[in-house]
Amino acid sequence: MEPRQRNLILTVLFIGVLMGALDIAIVGPALPAIRAQYQLNERSLSWIFSLYVLFNLIGTPLMAKFSDQFGRRSIYVLDVALFAVGSLVVALAPSFPFVLIGRAVQGFGAGGIFPVASAVIGDTFPAEKRGGALGLIGAVFGLAFLIGPILGGVILSLASWQWLFLINLPIAAVVMILSLKYLPATRPAESKRFDWAGALTLTLMLASLALAVNQLDVQRFFASLISITTLPFLAAFVVLFVILTRFEKTAENPIVPPSLFDRPQLRLTYALSAGAGFAEAGLVFLPLLAVISLAGSGIQEKNASWMLMPVVLAMVVGSPTSGRMLDRFGSRAVILAGTSLLTVGMVLVGLFSSSLAMFIFSGVLIGLGLSALLGAPLRYIMLNESRLEERSVAQGVVAIFSSAGQLLGGALTGAIASSRTSAGGAGAGYSLAFLVIGGISLFLAVTALQLKSRKAEQAAVQAPQTAG
Repeated sequence: MEPRQRNLILTVLFIGVLMGALDIAIVGPALPAIRAQYQLNERSLSWIFSLYVLFNLIGTPLMAKFSDQFGRRSIYVLDVALFAVGSLVVALAPSFPFVLIGRAVQGFGAGGIFPVASAVIGDTFPAEKRGGALGLIGAVFGLAFLIGPILGGVILSLASWQWLFLINLPIAAVVMILSLKYLPATRPAESKRFDWAGALTLTLMLASLALAVNQLDVQRFFASLISITTLPFLAAFVVLFVILTRFEKTAENPIVPPSLFDRPQLRLTYALSAGAGFAEAGLVFLPLLAVISLAGSGIQEKNASWMLMPVVLAMVVGSPTSGRMLDRFGSRAVILAGTSLLTVGMVLVGLFSSSLAMFIFSGVLIGLGLSALLGAPLRYIMLNESRLEERSVAQGVVAIFSSAGQLLGGALTGAIASSRTSAGGAGAGYSLAFLVIGGISLFLAVTALQLKSRKAEQAAVQAPQTAG
C-alpha cells in the first residue's frame, strides 16, 4: 500500500477515534443544564457516565469480534453510525430515560471504534510503521481530554446543551463517507458460525462486574463489598466467567478465543493493561488532592481541574513519541521506561503534594508514564502476538482489562483515601492512595522486564502465525 493511501486511512481512523473520545470529556460541562432540565438528583445524573462506560465495555469485545468475522470497514462504519444514532437520541430526548438510552447506544458504538481502528492499522501498516501510527491514535485520548471541556464550554456559550450531541452528526457522516471510500474492505476467507452463546454470556458477565463496582460505597468499601446490593452481582460475575470459559473451549468460532490466554506475552499485556487502567482511575482524585494540599497556592475547587493539565499535555506529547520509540527500541524498553516514570511520579505526588512545583513535575512524569501504557505499546504487542483473524478481538480484550482496571481502581483508590482520612486528614488519605498506586506501578515495571526483547519481537513479527 502506498504511503499516501496509508495516511488517508490513518486520518479517517484518527477522526473517528477523536469523535468517540471527545464525547466522554465534552459532556461534563452539559451536566448542570441536563440536571436542571430533567430535575435530576446526583445519583441519577451519574448514570449518564455509568451507562456509557457499561455499554462501551460490552460493545468493545462484540464489535471487535464482528470486525474479525464480517470485515473491518463494515463494522467501523456501523460503530460510527451507532454513535451518531445515540447522539441524535440524546439530543432529541423528551425525557431522561431517552437520554440514558441514547448514551447506551453511543457507548455501544464507541466501544468498537478504537479496537477496530487498531486492527486496521495492523492490517495496512508494515511492522516498522505500526508503532508510530498507533501512537498517533493513542494521543487522541489525551487531546480529547485537553480540548473537550473547552470545546464544550464554547458550544454551551453559543447554543443549548443538545448541540454537544448534534455536532456529532455531521462529523459521523464525514467519517462514514471517508471510511467507505478509503478503508480496505477486508473480509475473512470463510465465514464461521457466530458464537452467540459466548457473546450473551460475556455481555452479562461484564454487565455484572460493572454493576457490582457501581454499587460499592467508597466510605464503606469492604462492608459494601459483601452487602446484599453488591454480592449478587459479584457472584453472577464469577459464575458467568466459569460458564464463558467452558463455552469458549468448545465453540467453533469463540467470541474470546482461549488461545489469546495461552501465550505468555499476551497474559503479560493483559496484566499491564489492567494496571494502567487502575493508575488512570487514580487521576480522578488528583484535583481533590490539589485542593487539599495546595490551598495556600491559590488552588480552589473552581480551578483544580487545571492541575490535570501537566498530565494531559505530557500524554499528548508522550503517546506519539512512545509510538516512534517502539519502532526503534521495541515494546519492552518503552514500557519499562513508562512504568518507571509512572512509579516515580505517583510516589512523588504522594510524598510532596504540598509543593506546587513538585505537583506539576509529578504530573508530567505520570502523563509520560501513562502514555507508554494507554497508547501504542500494549496494542503493538497484541498486533505482533496475535494472528490476522484474531487482531481485532485481541485489541478488544486489552480494552476490557483496561476498563476493568479503571472500574476497580476508582473504587479502591477512593476507599484507601477515605480509610486514612479520619486518622490523618483528607490530604493524608489521598497521599496514601497515590503511594499505593506507585507500588502497583512498580509491580508493572517488574512485569515489563518479562516482555520479549527487541530481537525476539522482530522475529515474532516476521513469523506472526507462530507467535507465542
